[in-house]
Amino acid sequence: MFFTTPHPSTLHSTMPATPFHSSLCFSSSQKPSSSSSPSNSHQPNPFLSAKPTTLFHKHPLLHSTLSSQIKEKILCLEVMGVDAGKALSLNPSLHSATLQSIHSVISFLQSKGIHQKDFAKIFGMCPKVLTSDVKTDLIPVFTFLSEDLKVPDQNFRRAINKCPRLLASSAKDQLKPTLFYLQRLGLKDLEALAYHDPVLLVSSVEKTLIPKLKYLGSLGFSKSAIVGMVLRCPALLTFSIENNFKPKFEYFSGEMHRKLEELEGFPQYFSFSLEKRIKPRYVETEQSGKDVSLSLMLKSTDDEFRELLREGA
Repeated sequence: MFFTTPHPSTLHSTMPATPFHSSLCFSSSQKPSSSSSPSNSHQPNPFLSAKPTTLFHKHPLLHSTLSSQIKEKILCLEVMGVDAGKALSLNPSLHSATLQSIHSVISFLQSKGIHQKDFAKIFGMCPKVLTSDVKTDLIPVFTFLSEDLKVPDQNFRRAINKCPRLLASSAKDQLKPTLFYLQRLGLKDLEALAYHDPVLLVSSVEKTLIPKLKYLGSLGFSKSAIVGMVLRCPALLTFSIENNFKPKFEYFSGEMHRKLEELEGFPQYFSFSLEKRIKPRYVETEQSGKDVSLSLMLKSTDDEFRELLREGA
């Protein structure tokens, strides 16, 4: 039941974008609107003017063969703290995107409570967002956050900063179907999904979530046990099979010789570092000759752990 792809019927609603003007990344060639007063229409861009003028001449990407518009886009990205070379490489559409379209994206995100200081992280991780269409791409994401995840407007920033990839995901084709699948699985805590594990929403059900559930099943856990483990530790579905599950389970069964029931009751085991936490703690426990449960062995602070070994558990 849980290891198959869902086919939910989803609604795709949109709402009109609200204009929001900002001085960030305006093209110097843009004409001020007719409503702008003469005293304001010629004010310099505070973000660009804050940078030394030598940046225009010394930046490695700003060679003379580039058009003035490309140069201005590069400076716009760099002023926001985004690696322009990386962004242009990961999102070639930036080369042809207009400054006005980029500004529209920035203005819209600011209107949703995203701060200017957040842009370096958001656009650095997801430069695709810079060339998104506000109406068809971004508005549906915020509608999803509001209507499906019940995120209040004032908390949009918190959810986006936790997982910028939300902005680069299709609400209709990715976010809604994945939420439906996770809810079928039993993950009904919307607040946890929004603020703690939103990466699950941008994960592929077919390529990421289902293979991990199947792998846990291959270890000997029943479907009901797997569901219980995921509900206790949703982050399980974010861990790599090759780099996390396999080496840690091999150590658990091959070296520690512990029973599946203990791992079922404490799936957080997979969230601890094998080399820095699991192995050293297990070795000390064995040397002490004490019997310490898996959860106490790993969750305890260093002082608490030493006390456990002195007193026994």
